Amino acid sequence: MDLTPDQAAIAVERNDCPKCEAPAGSPCRTRGGKTVTKYHTARFILVPALREELDVLVPEDRGPGRPWKPGPPVEAVPAAAATKPIRIGYARCSTAQQELQSQLDALEPLCKRIFSEKISTRVKTRPELEKALKLAYDIKEAAPDQEVILTVHELKRLARNAAELMTLSNQLQTAGVQLELLTGPLTGIYDPNGMGAMFFAVLAVAAQLDRNYIREKTLEGQVTAATKGNHGGRPKVIDDDMLVFARALKDKGVPVPEIAKKLTIKTGKNAGQHPSVASVYRALAEAEETDAPTGPEIVTPRRPTRVDLTVLGSGTDPELMERLAGKAPARNTDQVLADLVRQTEDGTNSAVLADLVRQGEDSANDVVAELLAQARNGEAE
Repeated sequence: MDLTPDQAAIAVERNDCPKCEAPAGSPCRTRGGKTVTKYHTARFILVPALREELDVLVPEDRGPGRPWKPGPPVEAVPAAAATKPIRIGYARCSTAQQELQSQLDALEPLCKRIFSEKISTRVKTRPELEKALKLAYDIKEAAPDQEVILTVHELKRLARNAAELMTLSNQLQTAGVQLELLTGPLTGIYDPNGMGAMFFAVLAVAAQLDRNYIREKTLEGQVTAATKGNHGGRPKVIDDDMLVFARALKDKGVPVPEIAKKLTIKTGKNAGQHPSVASVYRALAEAEETDAPTGPEIVTPRRPTRVDLTVLGSGTDPELMERLAGKAPARNTDQVLADLVRQTEDGTNSAVLADLVRQGEDSANDVVAELLAQARNGEAE
């Protein structure tokens, strides 16, 4: 404050001193009834403009240290005309199908200026909200003593999560702009100074809870609708009947651009129009992928099985192996057959013999094939 000592003293003396009970227009006094050298600190608290100036001396004409005498009465300063707060309104809805009139009707009787827009809270930048905040900040900067209030119909018109609302409330607190809610559980005006800061934090938590509640109800509604066969999303551009017709034309060799001109969209905002060529290509490709087989079955050749003629407990018969290899002296068929029958009775696996017979059926002149065939017949008898 650029005040002279006399002007500062007059500003202090316009109020009674709560410490020494000096009346307005008089300097502070001591317990002995003399004028004090400095004004009491408690008296400065009553003068907001001098709260930082706690060293204003008592003027010399008041005689510090002299017997105290009441000063002349102070003329009453006319009270400044109470200025009405300036309310700046903001209205918002998420989609073009929703209406703003109910919010505007509630804001018009109170606000001098209203900003409205149809935009989702998912959008980071909302132009009309930025304009409303800028106007409020400019008014508060030009007239610090002027009360500025940002008025909205309900809390979720500003933000839908705690982080975004806390950022906004921090900006309002820094600028000294108040927030007013017309409806909801926290209806009223919230001053960003003092206890109002706590209410701003409560508002942020309430907005987050409200957002979570709306999201949960939306998901529940989608699940309920899905059980009834109502699925969300846009309707198909090319339905099943159109797809069958398009595939029939393609099989006849009709080009896809010509097929697109023969099809007509039945539902949606593009009803009555022809689908795009890209949509027809995509639908035909998806249909071909659906009808295509999963893939040819891969058949691997069977590896030949190694088979050994063995007798349980004695290993391979050396004489028989030499006969089969052509090293043993030739014996008649009856002797070889008797040997095979004897080995079969001792426990030779009949399955092995059967396998050998199958492998030798293609060579009728082979001695081994004939012997094995005879052994098989003898086992059957």
